Amino acid sequence: MPRLVIATKNQGKVAEMRDLLQAAGIAAEVVEGLEWDDVEETGETLEENALLKARAVCEATGLPALADDTGLEVEALGGRPGVRTGRFAGPDATYDENVDHLLSLLGDRSDRTARFRTALALVFPDGTEVTAEGVVEGEITFERRGTGGFGYDPVFAVDGVTLAEMGMEAKNRISHRARAVAALAEVLGAG
Repeated sequence: MPRLVIATKNQGKVAEMRDLLQAAGIAAEVVEGLEWDDVEETGETLEENALLKARAVCEATGLPALADDTGLEVEALGGRPGVRTGRFAGPDATYDENVDHLLSLLGDRSDRTARFRTALALVFPDGTEVTAEGVVEGEITFERRGTGGFGYDPVFAVDGVTLAEMGMEAKNRISHRARAVAALAEVLGAG
């Protein structure tokens, strides 16, 4: 698999995925600068959304496309926001607005158990589709901590350290995306 497109316009995620692919032994040149229409996430599961994005970008670019969808599942909120993680505070919410909404819903609850779940989908121009999943368990902090990462990283802690505090190298060893990429490498026989 010499060339592939990471089906996101989020440059932070592109950089993270490039590092994770390399660390997992998936030899691929990540092609950037291509254009495609935004893909509406209408799936009921993370895997469905990842497949929707990967299929659309593969079709638009003619290259293998790797897409992910990630959900934050908070026990005290009945597993929400889940598949709606990126739109938790509304359809056009920013990362900060989503985090604010989460923290306000949790308030001072002591049960802050949560998990991040990532579904990956790799779609090839010949129609072959490969999926994988990764999960990391943690908890939601009472306030933002750290400056690294993006999204919910400043409030999602593993062993007391938020993903935003631990730096990219440490995060890439334990994160939900790292685990999903490792699972994908195993399926592809690269890991």
